[in-house]
Amino acid sequence: MNLTSIPAFQDNYIWTLNDDRGQCLIVDPGEAAPVLATLAKNQWQPVAILLTHHHHDHVGGVKELVEKYPDIVVWGPAETQDKGATHIVSEGDKVAILGLEFSVFCTPGHTLGHISYFSYPYLFCGDTMFSGGCGRLFEGTAEQMFNSFQKLNQLPGDTLVCCAHEYTLSNMKFAHTLFPDDVNIARYYQEIKELRANNGVSLPVKLDLERQINVFLRTQDVDLLKVIGMETAPQQEWHVFATLREKKDRF
Repeated sequence: MNLTSIPAFQDNYIWTLNDDRGQCLIVDPGEAAPVLATLAKNQWQPVAILLTHHHHDHVGGVKELVEKYPDIVVWGPAETQDKGATHIVSEGDKVAILGLEFSVFCTPGHTLGHISYFSYPYLFCGDTMFSGGCGRLFEGTAEQMFNSFQKLNQLPGDTLVCCAHEYTLSNMKFAHTLFPDDVNIARYYQEIKELRANNGVSLPVKLDLERQINVFLRTQDVDLLKVIGMETAPQQEWHVFATLREKKDRF
């Protein structure tokens, strides 16, 4: 399988996976034009679309793609039913495409019905986990997003985190501000600064690396409690996550 990220809008990525026969799946096509251009250039035949949530920058291109390829199957959560999804999936469902079997995880937080798809080693997590960060809480709660993070963090370390936005530089700037002496964060922040200065793509990223540099995966870290102003560990760990997310919102 070959994984490709297609730039869209200002900082979105539309992901594709294609096999050696030229068949492919498309993840969160917020706009159709760059997808159609990529399909034509590579002579790929799309067989399915995976949707993670209902926001326009993830579903805006579905209608045009279905008009162009009427046999395409569109998988998505219930909140995407009026956005073009033809097959509704939720926690525990399996999606078979291109010889792969994707497990569906409910990962609310960014939206209430957000889902993620995993078929080793590919994790398509939309706006849940970003490299070095997490999605904004537009509809869900910090507790929901914390639980979604814990669910994704159970996956193998060499999982490829294929998130939907190029937010890595701003996330690492935030992390470096909190932990200026952390060697792993400092090194990765410098790498990303150089990469982005040359318009490089920072994704996908392995989950093992996220465990080193993503502060939203450090809610048990006593040093994190200190830097976000919490004197003692709260009874519920998600409160640490909530405080950290509020701090990032103001950053």
